[in-house]
Amino acid sequence: AKLKLRHHDNNNKISITTMISNRFLRVIATKRSHVTSTNTTARCFSFSFAGPEDLNDILKKELVEDKPRSEVADIWYSYHEGKDNVHGLVLKGEDASNVLSRAANSPFFVQPVFRDDGYFMLISQFMEPSHFVMAYLEDYKMDPARAQPLLSFSVFDDYAEEKDLTLVRADVLNKGIEDAEGLKIVQNMLDKYSQEDQYLDVYAFNKKPETFDIDDFISQQNQKWRTDQPTVDGN
Repeated sequence: AKLKLRHHDNNNKISITTMISNRFLRVIATKRSHVTSTNTTARCFSFSFAGPEDLNDILKKELVEDKPRSEVADIWYSYHEGKDNVHGLVLKGEDASNVLSRAANSPFFVQPVFRDDGYFMLISQFMEPSHFVMAYLEDYKMDPARAQPLLSFSVFDDYAEEKDLTLVRADVLNKGIEDAEGLKIVQNMLDKYSQEDQYLDVYAFNKKPETFDIDDFISQQNQKWRTDQPTVDGN
């Protein structure tokens, strides 16, 4: 579907709560209760995860086992640098545990993508053990089973304990998302799941949707999108 932009016009304000009603949020929360494990996941999206499912699909692990954290991170950055539609990001080891455990508990969230003349919304779903997929919210609202992915990313914790290193791979799957936008989306999503104060929004969205102030969330994300430096390094 064509990405439809909402506009930030104080004289013609479109309340995001009309786009994501409390009823819709409750449906997501209900669907979340059926997500139990990799083999029994009742996926809301119709597609399987499109990116690399295992770190060894990208990085020959036997070649880096004895290398220090900094060198592995540099290899990861170098591998992804200059490639179209893919990004490599690096987190601390403990971030992997936070992101993955919180995502298993709260697998759905939304992320606005801002452009000069407005914004559109993506919805994300976590698929165990380590994968996130994101689709256009309007497509999801029309038919969750037919919503197609715009981007995906994986959080690999293979070296979280040994090297204090988490490797993240992001794939931009649709030309409707620009490369730089895709990187920023993933960075914002990782912030939401890795940082305790930011995770409160994700928890409310999944567990207490009636308390989730979507208008305030959009306002905060708009400011962050346009002014903040990312807390997660990537290229």
